[in-house]
Amino acid sequence: MSENNNDLGAFLAGFVIGGLVGAATALILAPQSGEEIRSQISSKSSDLRSSGGERLHQYRQVATDYTQEYREKAEQALASTRTQLQETGGRVQEQARIVLDAGKHRVAQVKEQVAGHEEEPVDETAAADSAAS
Repeated sequence: MSENNNDLGAFLAGFVIGGLVGAATALILAPQSGEEIRSQISSKSSDLRSSGGERLHQYRQVATDYTQEYREKAEQALASTRTQLQETGGRVQEQARIVLDAGKHRVAQVKEQVAGHEEEPVDETAAADSAAS
């Protein structure tokens, strides 16, 4: 946006400088009296001021319109991104829930297996025989 402001400023500066150079050239080359020249200078400067003011107003309006348009586009993109993030977050939560449930189920199975082995009586002589072999 600042680049557009710089371009607008450069354009307006060139416009005003060009007008002044043109007016000065006309004064130098014009075969008129001093009073007529002053009147023309006054008239031309008034015209330039009015024209410059109108153009400045037009450029400001265009800049305001572009600003509003791009602000709306940015808000739409942000809303779309939020929606996508929420959807993705929901899917991630569901997948995490599935993995957690599977993990809980597996832990329960392992606990049952461990509990099943603890209930079996240990034959000490069989354990000693297998250790001796």
